[in-house]
Amino acid sequence: MPSDNQKNTNDLLPSGPRHVAIIMDGNGRWAKNRGKMRIFGHQAGVKAVRRSVSFAVNQKLDALTLYAFSSENWNRPAQEVSALMELFVRALDSEVKSLHKHNVRLRVVGDIGRFSPRLQERIRRSEALTENNQGLTLNIAANYGGRWDIIQGVRQLAEQVQEGILRPDSINEASLCQYICLNDLAPVDLVIRTGGEHRISNFLLWQIAYAELYFTDVLWPDFDEQVFEGALNAFAQRERRFGGTTPIDADAS
Repeated sequence: MPSDNQKNTNDLLPSGPRHVAIIMDGNGRWAKNRGKMRIFGHQAGVKAVRRSVSFAVNQKLDALTLYAFSSENWNRPAQEVSALMELFVRALDSEVKSLHKHNVRLRVVGDIGRFSPRLQERIRRSEALTENNQGLTLNIAANYGGRWDIIQGVRQLAEQVQEGILRPDSINEASLCQYICLNDLAPVDLVIRTGGEHRISNFLLWQIAYAELYFTDVLWPDFDEQVFEGALNAFAQRERRFGGTTPIDADAS
């Protein structure tokens, strides 16, 4: 968790994102490269999470969203899924007090109903402890999928239509947006994916419509402050137009 004397490099970045989302990929390959079982990589990945949260706090980001367990990850071997669930419980137990100390608000987004009652209780307890914190919002996407997110929002709108509260022709982007996860936070500005793959993997499909994408070959357990800062510096060099044109383009047309 954040170190009190860690250097704040925020002033070095001319234009930084408010909300960063990370697809944490490469734990299994990192372990395989060392002749270890995949869970060894996941355990090492927890340290990378700690470093990333620390860096995000010191950069004064509004929000950091980490893709921890997708709805498709249930298809992995049962032994690995079981080990991941136990690792999740232990991580919540060991990290939440430090998060609270550093004014971090923890939220778990996704369909948590499939998790064990023990894990669901840990999640509720951790969220309750940190819910009034005003610093970084740390979102852990667990049993989350972008398609699931949109569908659950559409279902809530459909229920309102069925009850006569809402007319179908009044449904628009804003009405659906209020039922999509993370709707109360700043939009996602930057998506980082580690591990060398160049895809989104059903992550925050609605929320990243205009986000900048940054891909790195670094495997997640090796992701550190230098790699994170490199992504922020790359973001600062991008020109975000949100479907419009730059002043130069407009003058030239």
